[in-house]
Amino acid sequence: MSKSTAVRAAGDTLTHRQTITVMVGLMLGMFLSSLDQTIVSTSIYTIANDLDGLSLQAWATTAYLITSTVSTPLYGKLSDIFGRRPLYLAAIVIFLAGSLYAGSVHTMTELAIARGIQGMGAGGLLALALTIIGDIVSLKDRAKYQGYFMSVFGISSVLGPVVGGAFAGSANILGFDGWRWVFFINLPIGLAALAVVFLYLHLPAKHVRQKIDYWGAAAITLAIVPLLLVAEQGRSWGWTSLNSFLCYGLGVVGIIWFLLAEKRAGDYALIPLRLFRNTTFGLSSLLNFIIGIGMFGAIAMLPMYLQLVKGLTPTEAGLMMITFTVGILAGSVTAGRTISASGIFRIFPIMGTAILTAAALVMGLSLGVDTGLWVPGVIAVFFGLGLGFCMQPLTLAMQVSVPPKDMGVGTSSAAFFRSMGGAVGTAVFISMLFSLAANRIADAMTSAMQNPDYQAVLKDPAVAADPANAKLYEFFQNGASNDSLNDTSWLHSANSVLTRPITEGFAYAIDTVMITAAVLMGVAFLISFALPNKRLTDPKAAEEPETVAVLAH
Repeated sequence: MSKSTAVRAAGDTLTHRQTITVMVGLMLGMFLSSLDQTIVSTSIYTIANDLDGLSLQAWATTAYLITSTVSTPLYGKLSDIFGRRPLYLAAIVIFLAGSLYAGSVHTMTELAIARGIQGMGAGGLLALALTIIGDIVSLKDRAKYQGYFMSVFGISSVLGPVVGGAFAGSANILGFDGWRWVFFINLPIGLAALAVVFLYLHLPAKHVRQKIDYWGAAAITLAIVPLLLVAEQGRSWGWTSLNSFLCYGLGVVGIIWFLLAEKRAGDYALIPLRLFRNTTFGLSSLLNFIIGIGMFGAIAMLPMYLQLVKGLTPTEAGLMMITFTVGILAGSVTAGRTISASGIFRIFPIMGTAILTAAALVMGLSLGVDTGLWVPGVIAVFFGLGLGFCMQPLTLAMQVSVPPKDMGVGTSSAAFFRSMGGAVGTAVFISMLFSLAANRIADAMTSAMQNPDYQAVLKDPAVAADPANAKLYEFFQNGASNDSLNDTSWLHSANSVLTRPITEGFAYAIDTVMITAAVLMGVAFLISFALPNKRLTDPKAAEEPETVAVLAH
């Protein structure tokens, strides 16, 4: 038997060097997947203006979110049946094809389609990377390695807006429009990941004789797509519009259909319902969902504060968020190393949710118009630390709380519930922000109009004649509303005295949103105490030759 054949026989026979090499390829794939969740956020207006499709810009984000979320559990289940390697290679190829298409489009409709193709590949990159690590390394090392993966996930999520803003700000790079490199940059990184995984990842050939749960796949698509759609589009449609109610109805029908389909499918279900009878799996799924809301809420609100209240550019706000990556790196690595050494995991979700609750509360109580920039910078560190303490241990707990044959499902479910939480959190928090801001700004402006000093500046002919204040006077005429707040690009170039009620209104709205998030994180903190106080056990060492990875109820 050759050396390469030998390492295929059992995941834990990979040498340290082989494991590190494979890890690099998997991390590159994960980096691309999470980077592209946020990279378009700062470049989409430039892209939409260039393609004459500003009214369609939201679909470029929505298409990626929908296809990546829906495909995540599909990859997990199919990898349990057909093996990880072919599914992971397919995910990279699909993602690269979508990236090439996205960088070559000429209309916003084409871009939305291309982003959908990207998302279909991205759904497999995160979940399968963590699953493959579960296949090739023991639990002792897995916790440490997956900590690094969670760090990559957090770092790339935050770097996305910085990278996107930098490319969009360049008129031309190597003969292409600068914004097209938002997508073309994926090609060399993705090809490197493809080559590493193809050459060095050798797992046993696998084809379990099992039905594929087509009905479950159709049902989860019907459940998730309308709900994600209304989460992304509800603010522009109106939460009580016909379109929104249609999405609510279809989502409810899809959820009921999915539960019935999974119950009927039994063992070959896309997400077998029997897994939720395991206390660890069920509670970790719920916590991943709630923490996803908090994570993407924080990632959305902190840059909003930095841009709307403090006047930073999108790129500057993204660079400020690097402190968030410091926290998530420290949290993930600390949790991973501690779990590797001791097997104890429950303390980390408890500590993590406590830190998240405190960080959200401090953010809600302290951020104002005159707050120093060091304050959100420090808060971001603690947000990252709390997430690092939560994401890695909960993913690991879900992974080892299911039988080995369901490891793909267990791992992908963690990513799936976190993505769903992120979609809900981003939509609800941003909707709350602009709704609260509109009311608060209207009240603040009414109060300011009664101030003689404010009236004097408002009626100053020089101020009124300044072109930088033209949009501001239009705003005064139209009044504060969701629609009038859609474009705030003029806010920090206009007269600072006159814009003070507007920035104060945004600061108040952001504070209220984060206090709401703190309450939600507090609920997660209480739930985390219900996690079983058991050590994570190594399934490879627990039972030979047929292992059963179970976390005691």
